[in-house]
Amino acid sequence: MGLILSSERVDRRLAAVLAADVAGYSRLMGLNEERTLANLKSFRKTLVDPSIAAHRGRIVKTTGDGMLVEFASAVDAARCAVEVQRGMAAQNADVPQDVRIEFRIGIHVGDIIFDDNDIFGDGVNIAARLEGIAEPGGICISDDAQRQVRGKVDFAFGDLGLQTLKNIAEPMRAWRMQVNANASAAASIKSPAETAQPLAITDKPSIAVLPFTCFSEEREFKFLTEAMTEDLITMLARIPGFIVIARQSSFAYQGRSVDSRQIGRELGVRYIIEGSLRPVGQQLRVGTQLIDATTGAQLWADRFDGQAEDVLELQDQIVRAIASRIEPELVRAEIALIRRRRDANPNAWSCFRQGAGVISLKGWSEETLTQATALLRQATTLDPDFALARAQLALFLSLGARLGLVADGAAAVTEARTEAERAVTIDHDASEVLGYAGCALAELGDVQRGTEILERAIENDPSNAQAWVALGTSLCFLEKMDATGLEKLRHGMRLSPRDHRLGFWGTFYALALARHRRLTEAHEEVRAACRHDPQFYVARIVLALTAAGLGSKEEAVVALREARRLRPRLSLNEIQLLVGRRAALLAPLWSEVSKSSQ
Repeated sequence: MGLILSSERVDRRLAAVLAADVAGYSRLMGLNEERTLANLKSFRKTLVDPSIAAHRGRIVKTTGDGMLVEFASAVDAARCAVEVQRGMAAQNADVPQDVRIEFRIGIHVGDIIFDDNDIFGDGVNIAARLEGIAEPGGICISDDAQRQVRGKVDFAFGDLGLQTLKNIAEPMRAWRMQVNANASAAASIKSPAETAQPLAITDKPSIAVLPFTCFSEEREFKFLTEAMTEDLITMLARIPGFIVIARQSSFAYQGRSVDSRQIGRELGVRYIIEGSLRPVGQQLRVGTQLIDATTGAQLWADRFDGQAEDVLELQDQIVRAIASRIEPELVRAEIALIRRRRDANPNAWSCFRQGAGVISLKGWSEETLTQATALLRQATTLDPDFALARAQLALFLSLGARLGLVADGAAAVTEARTEAERAVTIDHDASEVLGYAGCALAELGDVQRGTEILERAIENDPSNAQAWVALGTSLCFLEKMDATGLEKLRHGMRLSPRDHRLGFWGTFYALALARHRRLTEAHEEVRAACRHDPQFYVARIVLALTAAGLGSKEEAVVALREARRLRPRLSLNEIQLLVGRRAALLAPLWSEVSKSSQ
């Protein structure tokens, strides 16, 4: 029987297709179905659907947590996507990370088939695949769509290079759209190879412990699950020969469904540990598995049962089992049990989380620093023995004084020193507390005391990336210009390659390189820092400094303009406070920027 070709006319047209879904939807539904559905409906009604209508889009179909939308214009699709993601970020600002509803969005322009109010074809499939590689809260756009959008919108783009998409024959170039409200096309400051390249995997056993999943709505079990993940990171880091990725980078994958091979490439690790905690009556059941990040294969899985009060013994069992599977001879190594305070008032923890997250969400300014410090003070009022909140407060105040963001610098310095010392007195063994407090004291000028505390933080937890960076920075800016500081600073950044603080760290690493007269390296590092943090105005000042030092006046002026856009109150005096006598190189360029903005 021969193949019969249909004589019906197929309705084809060129369209911009937007595909969206909720990141981690199954996990959210598992936690609380009613809350998740109610929140999703509310977001659809108040934000998503009105934005689509305002940009002349047509919802083709919905699939519970996702939707397919058709636009006549790629520009309309892009503007709608950014409006939705910015609106979601604003509404999620005070929502705990583990219960946030975050959309992933993909956009493609291509030929589609229209049939009975539905759309089909490669144009639809590609949009759906791009949505699949977008980050939660992010937008991934095809090269075809980006060509139609660029020059017509003021959004910045990050080049993701060629991407192999599932069931799409040829690799396709993709772009990441900058969602941050403060970003502009000028803020992009990127090289053609902006995309983060896979990190090299070391010969030593390298591990990332992903945040364990908690199958309980009880707040105490959620805190316990997070604590278990953190303590496993700390204990594994103490085994000689292991390289363990820092908490900040591991927790960047919380609530996300990401292929283990992709995580391995992004973090440069050979092994990934995943797990879950589930209360069963009066017992805790902890499941964990070890995955080969190069192949995605499961190497080992096991289940551990025990009483809640015996959680430290459970952790010890898990660590020994993991070590025996990775490198048997390391089983003989001493595994120290790291006991940390976990009895902080839950409301105090909530204030701490919000305070610690304000600046990373909104950038450095007088207003954000005031908000963050107020929340951290509230946390210490609710729980006077909350050492971590005191240490974080000390660090923010010391950095605020350094950046000139506090009205009374002398009072901020005094409070920072008091809080740092009190934090260390309360909890003198917790590496994270020591890392923040030591950094604050070094920043305040007490370098000897600060470095002693930072060295103790690293001794207690060699995977504490923040402590390594702080120690390296302190050594870099000593009068003797200790070159080992650069190595320590870089090591800290390598320990946490997905850290939200990389823009901040990279800026001061670049400044240290410039101080050591390594201008070309400094220039590349600060360009990377600008990409990591589109809101950090100091990175643009250091970029201007390195560009001017290399004779690129035009780039320096653009960077200074961007710094002023991010911080309208910026002055030459503030630049001098940040970079010292090197500000003389920027003085004539700053005059040019100031005149052109009048």
